[in-house]
Amino acid sequence: MNDCVFCRIVRREIAASVVDEDEHTLAIMDAGQVNPGHVLVLVKAHVPDIYSLDDELAGAVFRSTARVARAVKRAMAPSGVTVLQANEPDGWQTVMHLHLHVLPRRADDGVELVWPAKNPPREELDRLAAQVRAALAR
Repeated sequence: MNDCVFCRIVRREIAASVVDEDEHTLAIMDAGQVNPGHVLVLVKAHVPDIYSLDDELAGAVFRSTARVARAVKRAMAPSGVTVLQANEPDGWQTVMHLHLHVLPRRADDGVELVWPAKNPPREELDRLAAQVRAALAR
């Protein structure tokens, strides 16, 4: 995709502060820096979301993300790290090119994620599991 901002960064048409790079991934500092040391790990190929990611590329991007998370932990000495990957606008994806956020965290850093657990009964969990298992078999 010629107009995709992350594709343009991968092609070096837009400047970015590169953290790490390999055959399949590019890690850059997030220009927004939610917290100091906030890194984005991009797949180099234009893959819009996790649904379009093949298993080889999925392994590559997660290996890079784990490597970057370890480096962020050493470099920034946060008390925690959040790794976030979003898909589709309702899933909070804002750039339609697969990427993971590696976000160093500290207590009271102002970052929030509301997680309203519904706690359904076991029967409902079993029904949902069966539904997803059936989709895996297709």
